[in-house]
Amino acid sequence: MPATVSKIAPCLWFDGRAEDAARFYVSLFRDSAIDAVSYYSEEGVAVHGRTPGSVMTVAFHLAGQPFTALNGGPEFPFTEAVSLQVFCDSQDEVDYFWSRLSEGGQEGVCGWLKDQFGLSWQVVPAALPTMMCDPDAKKSRRATRALLEMKKLDIAALQRAFDGA
Repeated sequence: MPATVSKIAPCLWFDGRAEDAARFYVSLFRDSAIDAVSYYSEEGVAVHGRTPGSVMTVAFHLAGQPFTALNGGPEFPFTEAVSLQVFCDSQDEVDYFWSRLSEGGQEGVCGWLKDQFGLSWQVVPAALPTMMCDPDAKKSRRATRALLEMKKLDIAALQRAFDGA
């Protein structure tokens, strides 16, 4: 039987901007900080190809969730296949995270965006999963229809659609 895992921490692969990204992310979320920074050494230069003394990893946490940012090089850019979800309790939170995370990046549809580092995020009202999974399929379809017409999500408009107003 496998050992019990106490935490799962995403490792985000960057091309030289790991520390910038981590510092940006921790500036946005409460209960967030840089925990440790490690540096490439002369050891393994033939394998990693990075400049000795440059940042290798940044351990940080966002809203208590641990992450690692790795300066791994250009081989593996981010895609929308993986995104981070930010669940927001109010429209003010949606507006804040949407504007800050999309700054220098690219707005998408249905609450998705790419930040300035190319990482995909979903800025989501906390009530949306309940709307989408409601046993009344008509309510869920109305909310889905409204969602599909939005970039940044509008909680009041989603609620009105869900309620049939």
